[in-house]
Amino acid sequence: MKNLLVLLLIAFVLPALAQDKKPNFIIILADDLGFADLSLNGSTQIPTPNIDRLAENGVNFTNGYVSGPVCSPSRAGMLTGRNQVTFGHDNNLGGVQPGFDEEYNGLPLTETTIAKRLQNLDYTTGLVGKWHLGTLPKFHPLQRGFDQFWGYTGGGHDYFAALSDGKGYKAPIECNYKTPQEITYITDDKGDECVDFIKRNKDEPFFLFASFNAPHAPMQATAADLELFQHITDKKRRTYCAMVHRLDVNVGRIMKALEENGVAENTLVVFLSDNGGPCDSNGSINAPFNGQKGILLEGGIHVPFVMSWPGNLPGGETYENPVISLDLAATFFELAGGVKTDEVKFDGVNLMPYLKDKASGAPHESFNWRFTISAAIRQGDWKLVRLPDRLPLLFDLSKDISEQNNVALDHLDVTTSLLKQLGDWDVSLPHPVFLEGAVWKARQLKLYDNHYQLVQPE
Repeated sequence: MKNLLVLLLIAFVLPALAQDKKPNFIIILADDLGFADLSLNGSTQIPTPNIDRLAENGVNFTNGYVSGPVCSPSRAGMLTGRNQVTFGHDNNLGGVQPGFDEEYNGLPLTETTIAKRLQNLDYTTGLVGKWHLGTLPKFHPLQRGFDQFWGYTGGGHDYFAALSDGKGYKAPIECNYKTPQEITYITDDKGDECVDFIKRNKDEPFFLFASFNAPHAPMQATAADLELFQHITDKKRRTYCAMVHRLDVNVGRIMKALEENGVAENTLVVFLSDNGGPCDSNGSINAPFNGQKGILLEGGIHVPFVMSWPGNLPGGETYENPVISLDLAATFFELAGGVKTDEVKFDGVNLMPYLKDKASGAPHESFNWRFTISAAIRQGDWKLVRLPDRLPLLFDLSKDISEQNNVALDHLDVTTSLLKQLGDWDVSLPHPVFLEGAVWKARQLKLYDNHYQLVQPE
């Protein structure tokens, strides 16, 4: 009789408890990854089997966007679920410019991160890697909703060295739960920490922000990984390929850790890049998209974007309606049991009804962007970009995904309407709370006139 009761418990009670358990969440964020540079997106130079497997077991968003074309604004939007320009986080974080107050040089304290919201819902929250949302103590990740932090607060890091008295890219690694180990190769070290976080927290709901810096500069790869790509003659491109390969290896390690710790089917994993690849500096390719990091052509904001949740989302599915990184916070919050109120607002939406329940229609009617000298709007297949030194650029993305044909003068009604909508939104926004150096304005404008590789290399 006793054995029968045990069997009944296993057969009926435990599955019911498992279904009631809150899901875990992992964001795996690449840094400056080119859209073309995954085998998932057609690369024959860089095999990325582990990232590809996420899509094979989940959903590949072919129109996945971020809310900003550079690191800090994009992260501010993703982690809050609000378009960052609505709270003044327009620019990349750098030095404090004349006339601005250092006390505001970070993610505004008026904003609540998804880590904090999940923390309030009894999640353990962890950040491994790059922060880039403020270096003052009040902006620190441990003050913004993260329980555990291993990483650095700046915008980048050397891959082989962290010095106890180092500055900039050789700053020391911070950690609040152990004495940080010496750096070996930082992509692998981050993989180690992600695996350990999963092991430590497998029994309770968790949120892990796996914030890689690969393949962001400095361009540094291991000798073994460079050997794999010795056939590529361009040194920068060869190093870049090796760095993306090592990122893919560690994505695989994270997924294996979920399996080994029995939480794979209860963990929603998202992989994306914080912005498009900076083709001019790291050897990335954004084909078939025109443009790069720092500008609002597709190459700057249209990124690899994959979501996997075995048993809960369909596998091998392609989702073509536009989505944006702002959607992640709203999706996680509602899946965790959070309730939206007047005080809990997101500019993104919960994607689950569209993916799981097949809700009709698209999640969004339009997207708006603003970054330093430029602003843009996408509505349906129309996309307009506004710049300070020329007439507006208008593209029909259904026919011209590479943004080669400006049809603004051929469709003046569309141009006028989108300009009006963009302008009304623009003047409703607050001033930026900090600025990056003025030198970047001219550099970004010049990037709109560069020629970009629009096809995959052989």
